[in-house]
Amino acid sequence: MASMFREVIVFFGDLGIYDVVLPFLLVFTIMFAVLEKSKILGMEHMSDGSKVTKKNLNSMVAFVVAFFVVASSQLVGILNEALGNIVIVMMVSVSFLLLIGTFYSDDEEVFLQDAWRKLFMVLMFIGVLLIFLHAVKTSDGTPWLEWFWDWLVGNWDSTAASSIIMIVVLIAILYY
Repeated sequence: MASMFREVIVFFGDLGIYDVVLPFLLVFTIMFAVLEKSKILGMEHMSDGSKVTKKNLNSMVAFVVAFFVVASSQLVGILNEALGNIVIVMMVSVSFLLLIGTFYSDDEEVFLQDAWRKLFMVLMFIGVLLIFLHAVKTSDGTPWLEWFWDWLVGNWDSTAASSIIMIVVLIAILYY
């Protein structure tokens, strides 16, 4: 027997909340925040001498980009699939940090510092990158991550595969 809450969720799905409204709001918010923070569209000089971002331009660009994303059902599908998995990665990381916090006393503050912070950020970035590579599909429905992994396994002894591995190792060495 379906509950009233389940019926509301199904009603919202039929209404297009999950496929149109929520992706639009998410893309608009993130795009607007990036434009405001980067100040890429310029600054306005106010009468009191202060400078503020051009909110009208930032909001219009974010609005248009969000509409373009919502107009593409493929992009909305990628967002829906990837964000569910990103939430799982976030829950795992919060659980990990809670577990670390249990080993500290009340007087000590728990901070990831220096190398641990960088390692945690790199692992989170790799996790999110792999999630998006799995969410994007080729024309036959195969995820990019699976296609790349099959290519890498099939060409393990080729020059191209070893070059890719060497480049990744060199970037990791140069970063540290």
